[in-house]
Amino acid sequence: MILPHLPALQIVVPLLAAPLCVVLRSSRAAYGIAFVASWAAFAIAILLLRAVLDAPGGVISYALGGWAPPWGIEYRVDAVNAYVLLIVSAIGAVVIAYAGPSVAKEVAEPKRYLFYTSYLLCLAGLLGVTITGDAFNVFVLLEISSLSSYILISTGSDRRALTAAYRYLVFGTIGATFYLIGVGLLYQVTGTLNMADLAQRIPPLAANRTVHVAFAFIAVGVAMKAALFPLHIWLPNAYAYAPSVVSAFLASTATKVSIYVLLRIYLTVFGVEFAIGKMGVGYLFLPFALAAMFVGSAVAIFQPDIKRMLAYSSIAQIGYMILGFSIATALGVTAGILHLFNHALMKGSMFLAMGCVFWRTGAVSIDAMHGLGQRMPWTMAAFVGGGLGLIGVPLTAGFISKWYLIMAALERGWWWLAALILLSSLLAIVYVWRVVEVAYFRPAPAGAPTGEAPLLMLLPTWALVLANVYFGIDTRVSVGVAERAAAALMGGGS
Repeated sequence: MILPHLPALQIVVPLLAAPLCVVLRSSRAAYGIAFVASWAAFAIAILLLRAVLDAPGGVISYALGGWAPPWGIEYRVDAVNAYVLLIVSAIGAVVIAYAGPSVAKEVAEPKRYLFYTSYLLCLAGLLGVTITGDAFNVFVLLEISSLSSYILISTGSDRRALTAAYRYLVFGTIGATFYLIGVGLLYQVTGTLNMADLAQRIPPLAANRTVHVAFAFIAVGVAMKAALFPLHIWLPNAYAYAPSVVSAFLASTATKVSIYVLLRIYLTVFGVEFAIGKMGVGYLFLPFALAAMFVGSAVAIFQPDIKRMLAYSSIAQIGYMILGFSIATALGVTAGILHLFNHALMKGSMFLAMGCVFWRTGAVSIDAMHGLGQRMPWTMAAFVGGGLGLIGVPLTAGFISKWYLIMAALERGWWWLAALILLSSLLAIVYVWRVVEVAYFRPAPAGAPTGEAPLLMLLPTWALVLANVYFGIDTRVSVGVAERAAAALMGGGS
């Protein structure tokens, strides 16, 4: 039967599809392969989530090659990573459905089959990072996703995409090196790389200085990968100058997976008592999360390029996710995981909407938005829908995660933090309104292009917008799984 092998197939399907694109060397065939592999990965993620929710103990363990852990590599799926697998694969499937006309517009024909190859490798790497139960395997798969990300960004039509990819490469390499040093130190003192095994061996070594140093190295490495302020320098240019498909995919998945790694390493491997109780990791990340929320939003207000504005907005939203972790309660972690899910929907729809604008007008600057509400009504309505979620307007998914963040802050008695969450949300109104004002209240210039992007681009964009609204009304799946994931990470309580 195929069902017992779903954890392996989650990675194997896109990983084996990638070289097939190179062998065929046809952009049309490569797109077809990428489409089928991405949707297959999404279907597998749904089946895995259902299996995990029904499994005794809520955990599925898969030993690669039949080698029993901790000697062999284990794929270990619980509510936490099954949730992230669903997010990554869902975005991968929606974005690839959008990619056909967009890639044809923004990527030169000779590069397209290589583009889809890199896309599949990036998807496989992100899914692999999420599902693996081996700390070193996280590094390997993180580098697979990162190396393919550099290629995807560099295919942008703007020459600045090359320097953006190079900067990302430098920062990504430094971050991966820090993470690898931390894992190496843990291996030195424990003799294992299996996460579940590490979780058993680290508590007796809580006073060991090597463990403390490993803790710090991993913090810096993963924070760089997650673009947490002030280690976010690589992100704005990477998102701004990449092709529209790449911006939407990476903004919705790559940093989310890095935040998952942060949660997994600290709350599972090091353990809640050590990471939060002894090392005070919540207080460590709290000021950086708050700085990200305000600095990211403030800088976004003054950006003339809308993709760059959305990139700085992503830095702020990463701050909200880390803030939930920093509150260091089950409710706070629930809020952080929930925002991880909701932000993928909101920001994905906004980047896809900007891809539609670029397809029609050839620009995404604030000046190019004049009169766009009349010229591209469906596209701009999609952008506004995503923007309402970012602000946290009721009946959107963004409202739900911010509501949970405020409840978590008040549960700790931190009323000042609840006030800061509300205040930072007001900044989102400013930068979203800048686009709305120009698009709906300024006249279109004479001779400006009119008409919507192809239906193949509009439908995936609206799928994410409608999901943003749906999960703002019916929270049984999004909140329910997030609560279960948080309980698993926090050991069943706060």
